[in-house]
Amino acid sequence: MTTFNRSIEPRIKSLLFKKRAILIFGPRQAGKTTLAKKILSEFGDSGEYFNCETASVRKHFVIGNPDILKELIGNKKIVVFDEAQTIQNIGAILKVFIDTYPDVQIITTGSSSFDLANKINEPLTGRSFEFTLYPLSLSEICKIKKISRDEFNEYLRLGVYPAIVGEDDVNTRENLLKNITTNYLYKDVYIFESIRNPQIFEDLLKLLAYQIGQIVSINELSKSLGTSRTTVQKYLTLLEQSYVIQRVYSFSRNHRNELKKAFKVFFLDTGIRNAIIDALETPFEDRVDKGVLFENFCIAEQWKTGSLETFPPKIYFWRTDTKLEIDIIKVTNQKIEAIECKWSTQDVSFKTFLKKYPAATTKVMTPSDLIS
Repeated sequence: MTTFNRSIEPRIKSLLFKKRAILIFGPRQAGKTTLAKKILSEFGDSGEYFNCETASVRKHFVIGNPDILKELIGNKKIVVFDEAQTIQNIGAILKVFIDTYPDVQIITTGSSSFDLANKINEPLTGRSFEFTLYPLSLSEICKIKKISRDEFNEYLRLGVYPAIVGEDDVNTRENLLKNITTNYLYKDVYIFESIRNPQIFEDLLKLLAYQIGQIVSINELSKSLGTSRTTVQKYLTLLEQSYVIQRVYSFSRNHRNELKKAFKVFFLDTGIRNAIIDALETPFEDRVDKGVLFENFCIAEQWKTGSLETFPPKIYFWRTDTKLEIDIIKVTNQKIEAIECKWSTQDVSFKTFLKKYPAATTKVMTPSDLIS
């Protein structure tokens, strides 16, 4: 099995033993457990791993009694609590434990930000460092192999979850993707949230998969699904918090003719998007959606590289009433960069945008640029 060095690992290591918990969020199967165990392995017998989905582990988490948890940990200096969202009142319990035993380094992982964040963020305010681990970035893949154009096309088709990228057999990769999509994708949503109509939830996800790169209308979605705007909004939030999709909003500084409250939806992984709508067909060059898949992939790369920053850049798109558009607007410390994602080499004009934002920098991104 291929082991990938994750770019976020050095940042996590630099913040160990600062009398704060390390919280690693991210989708299931993105490599959180592997990363946590890798860090733990460097401490030998002074470290221990605990799976919080195990009843024998969960029974040691008792509110107001850190000594019971200390019995489980013993004299270990660093411990990993995997899938911590399964523990009731995990934040309150860890707060008391950290205050009582500040020299023990705790690392927690959680695959659903809506649940783990609710349980842990408020109680651990000032007592934790948070990280998000996404599926693999191209830079992480490039550390172990050179990426060909055909391989890049496969990443657009099947995504970049570690198990999929590390597998050589095409049929096995497709089966792994289908397994992640079927068994893991919104497992936590169904466990922790009340989804009154799972069919509407899954139908919404399919509609969004067909609409990547397009302006999303809550009204149109609610009509298509036969449900309320409130339900659509709730489900969109749950899909974001379970690391399936992310909304990208229109960029505007109140110039005339700019769209101001519009948003698009993109997937954190293009393979997941394709599996949801059974769009795994080959050869890739014959696909009619390769342009929007490439745009989605570029935006996901921005999220991944941005997560390594202390203050991640904001990602938007830009569009006018006359439908002039730029795929990505990246704002870092008030500095604006306009990026166009182009599957094939062609002329791109930033003229209109630069008239409104003359200090902005511009870039055209092609597949060759990403894999070079």
